[in-house]
Amino acid sequence: MKLVIVDYGMGNVKSVVSAMRYLGYDDVVISNDFSILESADKLILPGVGNYAMAMSKIHDLDLAPLLRKLVLQDKKPILGICLGMQLMGASSTEDGYNKGLELIDAKVESFTRSDLKIPHVGYNQIIPLENSRLFYNIKTELDYYFTHSFRMQSDTDIGASNCVYGEEFIACFEKNNIAGVQFHPELSQTNGLALIKNFIEKF
Repeated sequence: MKLVIVDYGMGNVKSVVSAMRYLGYDDVVISNDFSILESADKLILPGVGNYAMAMSKIHDLDLAPLLRKLVLQDKKPILGICLGMQLMGASSTEDGYNKGLELIDAKVESFTRSDLKIPHVGYNQIIPLENSRLFYNIKTELDYYFTHSFRMQSDTDIGASNCVYGEEFIACFEKNNIAGVQFHPELSQTNGLALIKNFIEKF
């Protein structure tokens, strides 16, 4: 199975690759080459940093139309991690209004409570979606590592599992071939490895 991590210059890719290889998936490639992305069995869209800058880099590489084709038309499975998940939505208000990849109907905005410590950093529990593929057969408490200042919201059913940090927000989602996690599974120890394995095996 060929796993391709989308390289647009803003992903914490080394730890993601290490996690996948630890699980026994050796055919992991980091690339922004169109032919390699098209040959992938599954895609990973990582991300750390600023939304506007990330979308600018994606547009500079002309990756947005290709990713939309691969995911929405060809139905190639994709997992977005942290900023990568946010980029899958329609828009973000980080550094002004910025359009996203529009793979799902969701928007990214700042937390509304002024008394919250931002960024949200550390382990927090997930309220899992019933019959979730991402959390399949994970029996322990669902603690995952977060570090983010903006959060995703959606008015439609995108198969969300939520988290509470002063207010409820989307911790992850799974809709058809598309999955996204606001937290870092590659930094979340045993539960994180189990979730990565579930994406690879269940999507």
